[in-house]
Amino acid sequence: MTSHAAVVARGMGRPCVSGAGDIRIDAAAGEMKVRGRVFKAGEIITIDGSKGDVLAGAVKMIEPELSGDFSLLMSWADEHRRLGIRANAETPMDAAAARQFGAEGIGLCRTEHMFFDDTRIAAVREMILADDEAGRRAALAKIEPFQKADFVALFTIMEGLPVTIRLLDPPLHEFLPHKEADVLAVAAATGLDPKRLMDRAKELHESNPMLGHRGCRLGVSYPEIYEMQVRAIAEAALEVAASGKPAPIPEIMHPLVGKGEEMRFLRDLTDRTVAEVVAAHGKPVAYKVGTMIELPRAAIRAGDLAENAEFFSFGTNDLTQTTFGISRDDAKFFEAYLKKGIFDKDPFATLDQEGVGDLIKIAAERGRAVRPDIKLGICGEHGGDPASIAFCDAAGLDYVSCSPYRVPIARLAAAQAALAGTG
Repeated sequence: MTSHAAVVARGMGRPCVSGAGDIRIDAAAGEMKVRGRVFKAGEIITIDGSKGDVLAGAVKMIEPELSGDFSLLMSWADEHRRLGIRANAETPMDAAAARQFGAEGIGLCRTEHMFFDDTRIAAVREMILADDEAGRRAALAKIEPFQKADFVALFTIMEGLPVTIRLLDPPLHEFLPHKEADVLAVAAATGLDPKRLMDRAKELHESNPMLGHRGCRLGVSYPEIYEMQVRAIAEAALEVAASGKPAPIPEIMHPLVGKGEEMRFLRDLTDRTVAEVVAAHGKPVAYKVGTMIELPRAAIRAGDLAENAEFFSFGTNDLTQTTFGISRDDAKFFEAYLKKGIFDKDPFATLDQEGVGDLIKIAAERGRAVRPDIKLGICGEHGGDPASIAFCDAAGLDYVSCSPYRVPIARLAAAQAALAGTG
């Protein structure tokens, strides 16, 4: 349920069952075989992304009602809950759905999803293939107008509510094709040299990319990437404010920070870039700078980060990975652990309160000791899990963020947690 495929699909309002190991697909024959049954291409199946079921045939559906009794129940929940509820969203469709379900802002905008768009992926690849900083900046200049338009759209829809924007996070090799056929197709479509594409993909290959050259490490190595994104955010904020719409207060989030020195470097980069935009336009830009806590060291040394971070957003998907040393995309052995009672719940679906939870409490305590008004939230998929929401309420976090379609559950669970705490 918390694999990358499922998380991304859920954010798009699409069900996804990842890791259905019994299914065998013969693409050439147009067949899918599972448990003695054969399904032909064109037959209808139903996917339940919440329970992890794949069902034969078309199951009767009920369109959810967002008014009437539903609205009344949600109003009761909102009266009692203490936690704020935000949504993870990076497209206008996601943001609009989040507002419809009652989200109070965006807790995670993953900018890398914007980079994969067909209108800009060629420029992204041009940036990656550039031989020097000047070449990278020239390619980034082509991407910047798209980034600014992305943020203008989100700020406009959210109407002054907070929008937390995570700067580029994945390793650069993810933006390049790797198979020869894909390389040739991309080269033909973009005019890029196929040999350079293949050579650069090999050069960027990492044995363990989730712990490699990604997150803020990209911003340190290639600060021009983060400068472009921060500039686009600030320019978009000014444009929305000038349009007469409620002025946004973007929260600029640097991912995978582990050391205070990293946070200081990134804070300086952010402040310097925004100051340049302010000087060019002669108008101020309100914004906050923070980080995603997804490494155990970041949690333990949260006081160092809080010197330059105004908010922490706990990326509990990756924090669970790095705490347990278990990949959420490769944990095929985990079913055996559940059957043998070593785990009673999947820690990627329901927060591990003893280990990961302790790290969150440590980070909250040490962060507040340095910056008493620091804002604390979580943006992993645990933000839509009732048991995890109860923990966040008890731990004194300020908000949880989840996919737009889990916002109603989060609102209800937050109210239940608040009422249980007062009882």
